[in-house]
Amino acid sequence: MATKAKKQKAAQREDREDAETTVSECHDVSALEIEEDESCFQDIDLLQNHGINVADIKKLKSVGICTVKGVLMCTKKKLCNVKGLSEVKVEKIKEACQKLESGGFLTALQFSDKRKMVFRLSTGSKELDKLLGGGMESMSITEAFGEFRTGKTQLSHTLCVTCQMPGSNGYSGGKAIFIDTENTFRPDRLRDIADRFSLDQGAVLDNVLYARAYTSEHQFELLDLVAGKCHEEAGIYKLLVVDSIMALFRVDFSGRGELSERQQKLAQMLSRLQKISEEYNLAVFVTNQMTADPGATMSFQVDPKKPIGGNIMAHASTTRISLRKGRGEVRIAKIYDSPDLPESEATFAITLGGVDDAKE
Repeated sequence: MATKAKKQKAAQREDREDAETTVSECHDVSALEIEEDESCFQDIDLLQNHGINVADIKKLKSVGICTVKGVLMCTKKKLCNVKGLSEVKVEKIKEACQKLESGGFLTALQFSDKRKMVFRLSTGSKELDKLLGGGMESMSITEAFGEFRTGKTQLSHTLCVTCQMPGSNGYSGGKAIFIDTENTFRPDRLRDIADRFSLDQGAVLDNVLYARAYTSEHQFELLDLVAGKCHEEAGIYKLLVVDSIMALFRVDFSGRGELSERQQKLAQMLSRLQKISEEYNLAVFVTNQMTADPGATMSFQVDPKKPIGGNIMAHASTTRISLRKGRGEVRIAKIYDSPDLPESEATFAITLGGVDDAKE
């Protein structure tokens, strides 16, 4: 009888442990998984074996260049601008990096194998996930644009929670980084969304790293800190949100006289975002604002509004999603541009628990 009671107690304990799924449990990533994530990049410290001194490596780390791939992604001109690095030193660093990682050609089959590392994050809505081919893709920039109240910020908050949950294809969950340019981030929204998925509120909030950007320059500087954090906790950060990408550029650069400078700085920031997403295997989600198109009346367009940022923004984003209002809490998402997804639409709803499927 005693053994039977012990067995029943053990079974009850196991059931209770299974039911109490917390986010902290989602992050018990095995050593093997972390090793796999680390294998996607080579640490810059390896350059010591090729004659590069520790002081020069520290100088590179101070500007957010923490991997061998990160060095190869930078021009010699940019590296020469790092305080204390001469042209001769830069040449030596570049040569050492080329020995460690070749930036040459791959066959499509080899590249296909590399693409197996790409994961997808759930948006909270099955219909929206289906539209995106399974969810928000890593190693790329996904841009959502629309008028106010179309769900851009709500989608950002929902992703910060869903990225922490284990998903399909062996995805184990991870942490999120949120760069806020419009003071729209609300931790209480994360609490509500955590409740919807029966997750521990404290753990969910603890796994989101937040920064408020006040100028476009500050926004760019924060990306160096993002690279540092991703390097520090290898394979832990899975999502980077910038809400919104263009707001501060709109303020800091005004008029046609400063337009070319604005677009140049924007291009540099988007290039940095793309490199970070590939370097550390992150899903980058950015939101964008709309503007009235003064030339639309001449071309008889149905919708006279367009996303800001021009061609620079259009070419940098891998997948662009257009959001618009529907009836009540319903919103409509449309694939505006994508290299591999067909142009189609999906409906979703904004609920207390974040982005969800629309009820018919």
